Amino acid sequence: MKKNRNWLAALIVISLALAGCTANSADTTTAASAEIVIAVVTHGTPGDTFWDVVKSGAEQAGTDLGVTVTYQGDGDPVKQSQLIAAAIATNPDGLIVSMANPDGVRNAVEKAVAAGIPVITINSGLEQSKEFGAQTHIGQSEFIAGQGAGEQLAEAGVSNVICVIHEAGNTGLEERCDGAADTLGGTVTNVQVDVANIADAQNTIKSSLLADSSIDGVLTLNPGIAVAASQAIEEAASTAQLATFDVSSDVTQLILDDKILFAVDQQPYSQGYLPVTFLTLQARNGDVVGGGLPVYSGPGFVTKDNADQVAKFAKNGTR
Repeated sequence: MKKNRNWLAALIVISLALAGCTANSADTTTAASAEIVIAVVTHGTPGDTFWDVVKSGAEQAGTDLGVTVTYQGDGDPVKQSQLIAAAIATNPDGLIVSMANPDGVRNAVEKAVAAGIPVITINSGLEQSKEFGAQTHIGQSEFIAGQGAGEQLAEAGVSNVICVIHEAGNTGLEERCDGAADTLGGTVTNVQVDVANIADAQNTIKSSLLADSSIDGVLTLNPGIAVAASQAIEEAASTAQLATFDVSSDVTQLILDDKILFAVDQQPYSQGYLPVTFLTLQARNGDVVGGGLPVYSGPGFVTKDNADQVAKFAKNGTR
């Protein structure tokens, strides 16, 4: 009888231990498989070649890291703020925001921070990023990038430039033109066009060149506008030299064809990929990258010397 009781006690202990192991295993599995969701809300509109590259970078990071990435964009700061509010309501593990109009999205970004959602800004809004509560900013200093463009244009002998702004109210674009004016040592005149109407933009650039034959440089801030400017220069029979911000397969080809001097490259794929990586590290390991300082993805310069190499990646949609 005593032996039977001993065996019974042993079986109960073993059963409890196994039950405990099963419970612990289930808890671990649940924790390990908890889905990480990163929300991205930019001012880029669907179909824009630059923002399509940013989106590709973010989505590829999500695939590589096994996390869910949602992407939305709208150039209207009111609508962008509404998209940010909708993202906050889903309580994501992180939020990535571009701020072309920082004041226009400030309240929305600060609400995300107040809700305890880690925020990283990208592309535009570097100067306001820390003030609004973001952990870091990934992009380039637009003013410094503009200074670099002005220096290179000056080295090419350019002294009278039109700087073509394609989005009204985008402070980052204005900073690019201001930076170019700071180092050119000549004249920089801003010209406003609408990126949504490339044909009109081309006509506006052409008209500017025809109205002032002393214009010897055109600085565009978007790949699509760069292509339009190249055509406008030809149609106006102008000798103005063209430079641009941002890269596409069309831009790299125009560089190789000696129709664009250089392109300022801020590496938009990195602007999508890196913040998803940083926020995933934070969710999984408590890492907070940046220390309140920006992480620079640019500027770099694509010239005829390296355009072939960049062109290979541009064709893949990653540059």
